[in-house]
Amino acid sequence: MGTVLGPDAGSGAGPGAGGEPVTAERNVLGGLLEPCGTDPVTGFYRDGSCSCGEEDLGLHAVCAVVTEEFLQHQRAVGNDLTTPLLAYGFPGLHPGDRWCVVAARWLQAYHDGVAAPVVLASTNPRALEVIPLSVLEEHAVDVPPDVSGLL
Repeated sequence: MGTVLGPDAGSGAGPGAGGEPVTAERNVLGGLLEPCGTDPVTGFYRDGSCSCGEEDLGLHAVCAVVTEEFLQHQRAVGNDLTTPLLAYGFPGLHPGDRWCVVAARWLQAYHDGVAAPVVLASTNPRALEVIPLSVLEEHAVDVPPDVSGLL
C-alpha cells in the first residue's frame, strides 16, 4: 500500500506546468484542485496534480512538502522516495519538494510524529477517505492567493 514509482506512476508531464489548475477536480477545501509540483513532476499521472482516478489504488492524494524526517521515515517503512529511478524519470526527492503522497503513508507518518506539511489547495478530497480534514489542517502550509490580509 505504498508509493510505487514504476509503471503505475503515469507518464510524461501534462497540463498544469504554468501553475493553472490541472483538472476540474476539487480540493479538500472545495476549490479547484491546484497543481502540487512540477519540479520534479508529481502525481499518479505525472501531470503535476494529485488527481486520483480509478487506476490510482494507492490514493496519491496528499500534496506534501517533504521534509528530511518524512523522507527518512518513508525509507524506514519500505517506501524509498529519495533514490532516483531514472528508468521512470524519477530523480529522487529532496527536502522541500512537493509530492503527491499516498494518503495511508502520510497518515502512517502522522501517527509516527513525522507528518510532512500539506498544501490543502493541492490535496485531493479523496484523501479524506483515509485522513480527517482536521488532521490535514494541523499540517497545512497553504498561502492564500491574496496575502494582503497577512501584512
